Amino acid sequence: MTVTATAPPAADERLGKPRAMDQLIKRPEIGAMLGALLVFLFFSVVTEQFLSVGGAATWLDDASMLGIMAVAVAMLMIGGEFDLSAGVMTASTALVTALLATQLGLNVWLALLVSLAFALGVGALNGWLVMRTGLPSFIVTLGSFLALQGLNLGVTRLVTGSVQVSGMREAAGYESAGFLFASTFQIGGTSFYVSIIWWVLFTVVASTVLMRTRFGNWIFAIGGAAQSSRAVGVPVVRSKILLFMTTAFAAWLVGSINILRYASVQANQGIGLEFQYIIAAVIGGCLLTGGFGSAVGAAIGALIFGMARQGIVYAGWNSDWFQLFLGVMLLAAVLVNNMLRRRAERVRR
Repeated sequence: MTVTATAPPAADERLGKPRAMDQLIKRPEIGAMLGALLVFLFFSVVTEQFLSVGGAATWLDDASMLGIMAVAVAMLMIGGEFDLSAGVMTASTALVTALLATQLGLNVWLALLVSLAFALGVGALNGWLVMRTGLPSFIVTLGSFLALQGLNLGVTRLVTGSVQVSGMREAAGYESAGFLFASTFQIGGTSFYVSIIWWVLFTVVASTVLMRTRFGNWIFAIGGAAQSSRAVGVPVVRSKILLFMTTAFAAWLVGSINILRYASVQANQGIGLEFQYIIAAVIGGCLLTGGFGSAVGAAIGALIFGMARQGIVYAGWNSDWFQLFLGVMLLAAVLVNNMLRRRAERVRR
């Protein structure tokens, strides 16, 4: 009797370890990382000042102020919503702090707490209106944008007779508050603003929340399919209100840094910045349809902004070219993000 050995069945290649490239493709920020590398290399070649310690301090500071807001806006966009009042809110919170400290004589720390409460209240109202009315967040926050812009100008003119509030340096508590929000630290004899640290900390916290907490899972779920998420018990209303409040908190943080660094604020500050926040988030991997994105990617998107804006200045080019850069980067980011999303979905299957 002849015994024939049977060859073991071939292993299904789909059960093998995922390839490193496939793992990278799943990351929303991979496109932004490549873009940042290209921008960095380009301006490193074009201008020597870009790579200097002083140059790095400048474009990192530029990126940090935008990056704090971009990360918060990215979280909101992942949750499927927009906030067009984010830019003007940075001015509103700075104005509240400045008016209370300079006109009413409040300690700066107390003025900061009141402005924080104001910001969180507006954020909660935006979120509540979006969920209560069912109107697109684009419309609701556009109304908030116009209302805040009017309040900023009207109240500032009424109280000061101009569109500027100054005199913060004479207010009680300015020195200690300024140390926390607007001081500098030294690296290689060059001053770096503490806003860079705030940007990094905010990005780390946001990324941890998104990737390692239940609330982070809820954000991705409600952005991808709100109705299905509600059906399985996800608190959609509460989650979205918290996201709008997060954006408002980031606006308060940026507004506080601004008023304590410059000791004055213009009532018309922040207008138009909301689009830069959205663009930075999109460059960082967020989809306009929600459910996909990255806090780290948004931070990298802001870094691209900072490097490009200051790189153009160092190269001696007309600053108008920056607007062309924004347009090209936005279109390229949308196309790349859609391609990466489709590729990531195929990899998961």
